[in-house]
Amino acid sequence: MIAWDDFRLVQAVAATRSLVGAADQLGINHSTVFRRLNALEGALGTRLFERARTGYAPTPTGEEMVRLAERMSDEVASVERRITGRDLRPSGELRITTNDTILVHLLTPILASFRRAYPEIQLDVVISNQTLSLTKRDADVAIRASERPGDTLVGRRLATIGWGVYGRADALADAPFDSERFRTEDWVGFAENLSTIRQAKWLRERAGEGRIVYRVNTVLGLAEAAAAGIGLAVLPCFIGSITPGLRRLAGPEPDMESGLWLVTHPDLRTTARVRAFMDHAGREIGRRKAMIEGREEAPSDVSD
Repeated sequence: MIAWDDFRLVQAVAATRSLVGAADQLGINHSTVFRRLNALEGALGTRLFERARTGYAPTPTGEEMVRLAERMSDEVASVERRITGRDLRPSGELRITTNDTILVHLLTPILASFRRAYPEIQLDVVISNQTLSLTKRDADVAIRASERPGDTLVGRRLATIGWGVYGRADALADAPFDSERFRTEDWVGFAENLSTIRQAKWLRERAGEGRIVYRVNTVLGLAEAAAAGIGLAVLPCFIGSITPGLRRLAGPEPDMESGLWLVTHPDLRTTARVRAFMDHAGREIGRRKAMIEGREEAPSDVSD
């Protein structure tokens, strides 16, 4: 019989198209991958990969093993979720995924208060500006800025993230900020990886590409660049309102807003630690809702 580890090996080589990449993904030595793949091909009496200049390409037999490995991986993840969902006590490890902006400017104090309330739960925070899969157990809970957080997930929309135009208070005239000023000011904008988000499109339509003098590939860097005087920036209101030296010039703008969601997988929603976090985070973010939506320029009293 083919061992599960052999299926994982074939899946990793196919995904990375190299032995080195598979070794990194599996956390083993490159020579071990080479030896195990040769042994597996010898035992099966067929080649699983063609070695080409562009990398390792699966043969028809290899492709069949990859498809089977993916189905098996989904089944294993499903069993893990069902077992985890039987926990009754708020303890153990909880993996939370969010993006860098939400963690730094909103979530960290909420995680600190959660740890004080539930000291037996260990937090594993995974920062990713890409959407991780809760179905495959990449994380247990996600806090996402999105209009579509995932059709198969359960949770709730906690707030609407308001966005506005911000700049340095000491570097701006008091003249009204009208449409003409959009095309006369320097702007801090979004790098190519963020060019499709609605806020980037909003800025390009009003300021024009030629006025964007500085680009950054994460929203986290926008406020710092604006505060340094490089240019104006469109920012989430919960960031602009707490960044020293910045003031809001326009907004919140309805065309830039997005939802803030707290979601988990249906199999995990009754797990004690997941349920505890969903309740705690929902309550604490609710206390900050006016700031997140741009209805307050300074945070409300959110002390414990």
